[in-house]
Amino acid sequence: MTGTIINGRMTDCVASTDRGLLYGDGLFETIAVVEGEPGHWQQHLQRLQAGCARLGIEAVDELLLAEEYRQLVDGAGRAVVKIIVTRGPGGRGYRVPARPAPTRILQLHDWPDLPLACARQGVAVRMCDMRLGHNPRLAGIKHLNRLEQVLARQEWDDTGIMEGLLLDSGNHLVEGTMSNLFLVRDGVLLTPDLQRCGVAGIMRSQLLALADQLSINTEVCQLGMADLQAAEEVFICNSLIGIWPVISIDDRKYTRGIITSRLQDLLASETEPGWQWRT
Repeated sequence: MTGTIINGRMTDCVASTDRGLLYGDGLFETIAVVEGEPGHWQQHLQRLQAGCARLGIEAVDELLLAEEYRQLVDGAGRAVVKIIVTRGPGGRGYRVPARPAPTRILQLHDWPDLPLACARQGVAVRMCDMRLGHNPRLAGIKHLNRLEQVLARQEWDDTGIMEGLLLDSGNHLVEGTMSNLFLVRDGVLLTPDLQRCGVAGIMRSQLLALADQLSINTEVCQLGMADLQAAEEVFICNSLIGIWPVISIDDRKYTRGIITSRLQDLLASETEPGWQWRT
């Protein structure tokens, strides 16, 4: 169950001069699809539009994007849709074309094999050697240049390790290669500040809001390895996996704690049919 729509046409061919291909000049969103409905559609669109504004790319026509989404997922049950927006074709060199024509790509993918045990029993993760560079201009948005994450993911082949955690060049905790990171210490839910690097995930924002509903104190702040060592609970999250409790980071062991469990339960209760378009 795959398919691709590019600028309204069912095709998988993009111009060899597209700046997304040449320079990573664009953005993307990865959306969970359940019974044809997209998870957190409005939040994904808001981040996409904010990224376009940050990069100076023309805003996406949201009604057109929704029409193309419906065309792409027709008949799909559980799947993944990836939306990619690039600045479009251009000549050689970094200078932006005088009248860029953005490229709009929607891809339909099969739902990944995500073992239920990962959410129930937790996962083992590792610390990566790769360090993320600081770039506040790009921090938070989901731009196409993912070379740091690609290199970090090359560091291990052990199928028992489900994720790698990344520090920045100042040795502050940032995120996982594919996920955002949360710690619990003294009953407070902590997540790294992403003003200098990292992706502000949709699920990260959702969980901060759910924590507020549960009257769990939260803090977005700079965190380091000492905070990780002192944490009572650790979990990772994204729009596809939801919440995965972390049970080990290299040699350090953790347990699935009460705050992680409460957030998992509330998150599950939020996902009734039809909720995705409204939230």
